[in-house]
Amino acid sequence: MKRVGVIGGSRYFGRHVVLRLRDAGVRVTVVNRGSSPPPPGVDHVIADRDDEAALGAALGNRTFDAVIDQVCNTPRQAAVARRVFHDRTPRYVMTSTIEVYDPASSGLVHPTPPGGGFPEETIDTTHRLVHPELPWHEEAFRNRHYGEGKRQAEAEFARDPAFPFVAVRSAHVLGGGDADFTGRLRHYVERVRTGRPVDIHRVNHPSSFIGEHEIADFLIWAAGAGFLGPVNARSHGELDVTDLCTHIADQGTRPPAYRTVEPGSEASPFAFDRYYGMDNSRAERLGFRFSDTADWLPGAIGEQIAALKR
Repeated sequence: MKRVGVIGGSRYFGRHVVLRLRDAGVRVTVVNRGSSPPPPGVDHVIADRDDEAALGAALGNRTFDAVIDQVCNTPRQAAVARRVFHDRTPRYVMTSTIEVYDPASSGLVHPTPPGGGFPEETIDTTHRLVHPELPWHEEAFRNRHYGEGKRQAEAEFARDPAFPFVAVRSAHVLGGGDADFTGRLRHYVERVRTGRPVDIHRVNHPSSFIGEHEIADFLIWAAGAGFLGPVNARSHGELDVTDLCTHIADQGTRPPAYRTVEPGSEASPFAFDRYYGMDNSRAERLGFRFSDTADWLPGAIGEQIAALKR
């Protein structure tokens, strides 16, 4: 790949993608609304991706060997991207999410016992109905329907392909220290280190995770590969909420404390009362070799502890 467009890519693992590509000699163009500048040596297009005319005008005559879309969260955004980029790239990679498999957000996902993990064919987006008329422009609505927004975005791309399309369904990403804008790992590190209780369910199910650097590597690999369709990206070794807290306590903090919430009440992030881990065997058959969570999680926790001390 000589030229790659990255939509988003301003923070967290998206910034790793941009830096890795740049350092490998790829000409990178970052497309965002101008909230933050790209790293030195990176082309910058300022545009609102929801504004089709403005996005097309800002891109000018740029074309790309691949586009990595970090922030496509609704079918409306997918439809705009499909029209704007249809003659600009031969390969489009959308960053999707493990949340597409959450049985709590879709009646089409049937619960499965822990350990197996959902394969990609669990969600067939090629035949999924798309509802662009829903209020996807409202932030509160998008946040409440995050998994469904990703499912419908995938479906919008897949049902009428304008270019070869890949949906990278990322596991829960951990790492980053202060760069992790989600604050989820910080939540646990703060609570375990200070002795405040972590809210959990009576029965807590494991889920799939991936480190910030590994998901960046995976997205770049997917952009340069030749396969199509959805692909799951997760490290080996599932974790439940108590596993995560134990890993934190192993770095010299006090033992974790827990508080059980009543059924139907909200617990801490990553405390799941249902299972929706992912099967990563397709990606491994295609040639990607995942690490184990034990390989990178201690470093991610250490980085977050250090960030809290600053």
